[in-house]
Amino acid sequence: MPSTFIKAAELWLASGDGSLLELHSSAFGSARRFGALSRSMCFGRGEGLPGRAWDVGKPILLADFNSGDFRRADAARQAGYSCAIALPYFRQQAIAGVLVLFCSHGVIPSSALELWHHDARITSDMTLADGAYGPGTQQFEAISHDTYLPRGVGLPGLAWQRGQSVFLEDLAAAPGRFLRAEMAAEAGLLRGLALPVGSRLDDCHVVTFLAGAQLPLAQRIERWVADDTRTSLKRDYAFSELHGGRSGVAATLAIATNDLAPTSSITQAWRDGVPVISEQPAAEEGAPAAAAAAIGAAALLAIPVVWEGELTEVVALYL
Repeated sequence: MPSTFIKAAELWLASGDGSLLELHSSAFGSARRFGALSRSMCFGRGEGLPGRAWDVGKPILLADFNSGDFRRADAARQAGYSCAIALPYFRQQAIAGVLVLFCSHGVIPSSALELWHHDARITSDMTLADGAYGPGTQQFEAISHDTYLPRGVGLPGLAWQRGQSVFLEDLAAAPGRFLRAEMAAEAGLLRGLALPVGSRLDDCHVVTFLAGAQLPLAQRIERWVADDTRTSLKRDYAFSELHGGRSGVAATLAIATNDLAPTSSITQAWRDGVPVISEQPAAEEGAPAAAAAAIGAAALLAIPVVWEGELTEVVALYL
């Protein structure tokens, strides 16, 4: 399994009485100690990284594990994780779950995890709320802190405008869509994925994952959207470093109309509006199984994008 920037994921769902977040599913790979520790835990509102995201009602980026709020710091460092981000999901203001993604800069430089924020009370632009940057990206980090992105400008600005994910295969070749293209090229950053993230508040957030060709963001990235009948999802794009880049092969997945019908992690994420983590991606329904088997993926993460109260797509990450 090749090294990837996004290393692990865990999904914390609300308990039956809504008082706790409990681990529902995860993908920790070979990090068995970290996985065992995580499975023994639960979080109340305001406790730990998942609980903090629940409490503040918006994404939280952890640039390192030195904060006393992160209970599993030693295990995370031993697993090779460098940073993490927690994405909360709500149903009518009540917490539904929190998705936590762990990333690793590793020994290969040129990677970054960013959280961009827009608050109309302060500015009309989107600015950097927090970031975690790998070795060799100091100048890129400095310019990022001084960058103001109008709606529709830059990678985060495009995701903000569209309310959809945006994936750029070559940041340096897209200066009109990635304003920091020159600095990105100098830092060795090549690929970029931006995810618009909802919150319980009126402000907007976009998460961006940036990495070079030697450190893929994930083994494979897909975007799934509803067809005109809204009875099926169709694959809008797919990209994999292992299979020569972008794939134009068409694929569809039927959206189950009841709980007894066969479903995939991707259609389940669409139906329920919360992420799904599968540790057996080769057993999925339809095209995702073939894709997972072809690249030897150990996990599939289906992330629904909910923007302004509307579900717009599902982003699938193969780890």
